[in-house]
Amino acid sequence: MKPPPFEYHAVASVDEAVSLLGDLGDEAKVLAGGQSLIPLLALRLARPAHLVDINRVADLATVANGNSLVVGALVRHRVAERSSTVRSANPLVADALGLIGHVAIRNRGTIGGSTAHADPAAELPAVLLALDGEVEATSRRGVRRVQASDLFRGFLTTSLAPDELLTAVRFPAWPAGTGWSFQEFSRRSGDFAIAGAAVTVRLDASGLIGEARIALSGVASAPVRATGAEAALTGQPPSDEAWAAASEAAATGLEPPSDVHGSAAYRRHLVAALTRRALRQAHERAEVRS
Repeated sequence: MKPPPFEYHAVASVDEAVSLLGDLGDEAKVLAGGQSLIPLLALRLARPAHLVDINRVADLATVANGNSLVVGALVRHRVAERSSTVRSANPLVADALGLIGHVAIRNRGTIGGSTAHADPAAELPAVLLALDGEVEATSRRGVRRVQASDLFRGFLTTSLAPDELLTAVRFPAWPAGTGWSFQEFSRRSGDFAIAGAAVTVRLDASGLIGEARIALSGVASAPVRATGAEAALTGQPPSDEAWAAASEAAATGLEPPSDVHGSAAYRRHLVAALTRRALRQAHERAEVRS
């Protein structure tokens, strides 16, 4: 199918992009990697009157690691996946990136595009939520930071205003000794995941669980933080019994969608199994820190 007609704008700077978005409002869509937007256009599920192409904005294609890992919105998934800076600064992000689609998709898809698209089955939104990350949103009004917990509002919906451009994704500094794991299940490699779990485990000086973070994908209209399961793990000795109890707690109360890929009950069972596997692996990667 062919997309509906639109006016194309190629911008060369963030200022030019936000100026256009300010003028055009919700009549415009931002084009970055196009791995989500182009199919929506082809199926005529999206009908913007204007496309604002940001691919020439070099300032959005940088990676920096200081007090936090800051990834420009235009950084390609494959670039970040293979970046030694990303791997050393945040191994959970690096692992999750390798699970996104196929290599051809990761070669074009962007960090900002995947985050702003807000697919509830996607990897990056779950990681961002698990780590209490945030995004930078730029408009004529300036730059504001939006916490992941305030960003994802529902299916393909964020709290970004129509005149705002997501310019960077920020992940907090990685706590020393923290273990990590991202587990997901799809029927074929590269397909959208039916469910997934992003997990970190930090041990205290006595070897007990000092902190656990669990975010789930594919089980609601947006990624879900399993705060009850996290609280239940804190202060407990690591064990298979602890992982099993926390995994069941994480799945309890979820009301996942049912579709041709699986029923709600199947997704609850699956996410519990994935969470248990992720907790076990994260613990194996964690180090006791005095």
